[in-house]
Parts: sequence; C-alpha cells; structure tokens
Amino acid sequence: MGFRYLNTIAAQHNLQDFLELADLAVGGGKDAGNVFLLSHRLRDSNPMKLCTRILENDPASAALIKERRLCGPYDVDALAALPRGTLGHTYATVLNTHGYDINFFPEPAFFNNLETDADYINYRVFATHDLHHILSGYSLDNYGEIGVISISVGQFNHPGLGFTDLVSLMLSWLMGHTPASELSSVEEQARTARAILRLIVDGLDTGAAAKRLFPVIWEERMDQDLEELRAELGITPVRDGVRSWYSNPEVAAALAA
Repeated sequence: MGFRYLNTIAAQHNLQDFLELADLAVGGGKDAGNVFLLSHRLRDSNPMKLCTRILENDPASAALIKERRLCGPYDVDALAALPRGTLGHTYATVLNTHGYDINFFPEPAFFNNLETDADYINYRVFATHDLHHILSGYSLDNYGEIGVISISVGQFNHPGLGFTDLVSLMLSWLMGHTPASELSSVEEQARTARAILRLIVDGLDTGAAAKRLFPVIWEERMDQDLEELRAELGITPVRDGVRSWYSNPEVAAALAA
C-alpha cells in the first residue's frame, strides 16, 4: 500500500511537536490555560495562516483585526440586572450558576500584546468563547465543549481548537473498550468516539450555517433578546440532553428566578 507519503510528515521533529501539542490539548480538560498556550504555540503555523486568511477575507472581521478592539471586562452584576431573556442576563446567570469568572480569558499580554493578526485572533477567540456557549446552547462542561469548539473550527478553521477536536476524538477512540449498546448511561454513551465525532460534525455544521460570529461586537448586544439574536445570526441552539446547558436544573432555576 502507498503509505510512503507518511515519511514526509512523520519526521522526528514533527512527531515531537505533535506530542507536545497533544499534551497541551489533553491537559485542557483540567486547565483551560493549556488550550490557550496550545493556540499560542500555533501562532506562526500554516494552519494559523489559513485561519487568518479566511477571517481577513471577511471585511467586518478584517476591520476588527486591524482595530485590535479589546473585549470586556464585563460587569457581571450589571449584566445579571438586564431583563430576563437578554443575552447579557443569560450570560451572567449561566456563568454565575457554574461558578465561572465571566472575565476568565487571557489578557493581551499573554498573546504578545496582540503584536500580530494571529495574536489578536487567538485573543478574541478565547475572550468570546463562553458567549458561543450561550448562543449555541452547548453545555459548559465536557459534554458540550467539543460542540462549541467546533463552531469556530467550522467558521474559520481555528487551529488550536481544531487540534483539540482531533485529539479529543483520538482519545475517545483509544480509551473505548465497551460497545455503546452495553453502556448504561447517556453520560457514558456521550464519551464514545462515535458520539464525539457526531458532536464535532454538529458543531462544524452549526458554524458553517451561522453568520460570521468573530466580528460581532457583543458588548453592544448584551441587552438584545437572545432568541432574536440567534435568529439574526442563524443559530439553532441545542436545548436538551447532556450536551445542553438548558438541561442543567440549577441553571434552569436561576434563569426562571
């Protein structure tokens, strides 16, 4: 069989780079800082050049990249005080219920003070990531994370998140040892390679179908009705199952309060 092409990509330095990046991707489940660093490591890579080219072909994204506009910081109390059903109220309430810091994303200094376009893209991707959870309905735990990551991959091939998708799929395949039909819970079934692959595809499809999310100025949309915003952006959220934050009873109670 013609596998000689593997010799060109399986050189020792390529394998070492891959293993180091894979180690960061695996560590992302325990510390998001690993994924931030993974993306930073890829800032000069060919996949990042492709990502940058895709975004800069979109006039609104290109203008935002050139401007280097910062995100936040967000006043969680002010957002929570917005009317029920708005993006800001939902964003603050869901993150508060999970005990997450609404401003938990790297400062510009982490990304070389936004020296290059790639640095700014990485910065904005992670500064707006949790907002994508709110828009898409994907849960903020391990069950929905791959879905929301795949939205950015589907929209503009973000390399750090794309690599995380691939490593997650590979690990779910390597660690699987029980047929899905024999798994007793939906949580166990959700961790199978087949389920992860389906989730990746669903996220890719969501990203491909939606309007470009990268250039949306979220600070100007916080008081907008979430359902209206989703309709405007072409996003159909996940509303049930372990993949959705709507299924979290504590979140549902907080939003209804």
